[in-house]
Amino acid sequence: MLELYNTMTREREPFRPLGNPVKMFTCGPSIYSAPHVGNYRTFIWEDVLQRYLEYLGYEVKRVINLTDVEDKAIEEALSRGMPVSELTAGNAERFVAEAARLRIKLPEPIPRASTSVEQSAYLISQLLDKGYAYRHEGDIFFDPLKFKGFGKLFRLDMGKWPKQKRRFKLDTYPGRRWNLGDFILWHSCAEGDQVCWDTEIGRGRPSWNIQDPAMISENLGYSLDIFCGGIDNIYRHHDYNIAVMEAVSGVELARFWIHGEHVLAAGKKMSKSLGNIVYPGDMVERGYSWEQIRFYLLSRHHRKRLNLDMEAAAQQSARLNGLRELASGLLNSQSGRQTRQKETVEGLIDSLKVCFEEAMNNDLDVPAAVSGLHEGLRRLDGIQKSGGLGKDHVGRIEQILRKADSVLQFLF
Repeated sequence: MLELYNTMTREREPFRPLGNPVKMFTCGPSIYSAPHVGNYRTFIWEDVLQRYLEYLGYEVKRVINLTDVEDKAIEEALSRGMPVSELTAGNAERFVAEAARLRIKLPEPIPRASTSVEQSAYLISQLLDKGYAYRHEGDIFFDPLKFKGFGKLFRLDMGKWPKQKRRFKLDTYPGRRWNLGDFILWHSCAEGDQVCWDTEIGRGRPSWNIQDPAMISENLGYSLDIFCGGIDNIYRHHDYNIAVMEAVSGVELARFWIHGEHVLAAGKKMSKSLGNIVYPGDMVERGYSWEQIRFYLLSRHHRKRLNLDMEAAAQQSARLNGLRELASGLLNSQSGRQTRQKETVEGLIDSLKVCFEEAMNNDLDVPAAVSGLHEGLRRLDGIQKSGGLGKDHVGRIEQILRKADSVLQFLF
């Protein structure tokens, strides 16, 4: 049975969905800038999770979103002297194109914060009616002290919450620290603001921490099987999403919370301020194929940090080339006479599937799955070279590999 590490419980648990289809939300990119390889690492392991669930026979209804009206997008557009919509449209197109090259299967349609404003306003109206939210100087804030269990994903110590009223009105704040106070749900519009909507709660725009709940509730409902994202989202984001959604609905937002670690550059998280961002196109210019980039970003377990290293990327690319050559050589070879080692051969072929599934069922351990496939193919290749694989054997090997590659997306 598939077991996944659940950030909420801090334990590996058997995956048992609430129903069929499996409902899965994966945080998409903030398209004030183009996604970098760190972002794509998250999108790739989330893609593997969806594909493996489908491999196991589940139907998956997945939503990935585009954040296009947060503070950063507005500030970036102003600095460039262009409309926000023009800025985000270009980055959205680039994301879709690069995701296709990286063999990431994107669900359709992809909602944007700007397409779910009315739903944001509806949720906020519910929070106002229920007493979780309040107006202050035109803005609307959420009071975490009104929500029982606030911070349960992070395991925030609410005993340290300040007694004096504090409000945080930016969409995001730098660093891994908590804003101990009320967080903003709705930005009022000042004269001259270009990003504003007229809604049932007034004129303004939704904050970052109401946008995901709006897109989730509008497209998947109020209760999910899986909620995914990068590890930084357990700071000042996913607990905010939980508070908003569960305050409105009264039901658990998600059964499983799955988070992936960062890609580091020179030992530090990629950021524009540090100037250490690497884009997929940068790696392509250095001679890496899109399949090699995907393979490299999956070469370390998603819950472990990956320090971007071009020498290691080259080694992993050579490893992928070797794996593909082994597979191609076996599948395109001339069938030999039936081997005297029939039981050994059939056992090795069976082990390809068994090793792959055992590794994947172990919290999506892609590196172990690849190692198992590589070793099995190496041994089968040795038998093939002695003329020991029949046509039926080759057919079974191909069937197993192609099904495994429906998940991995780098073998063929």
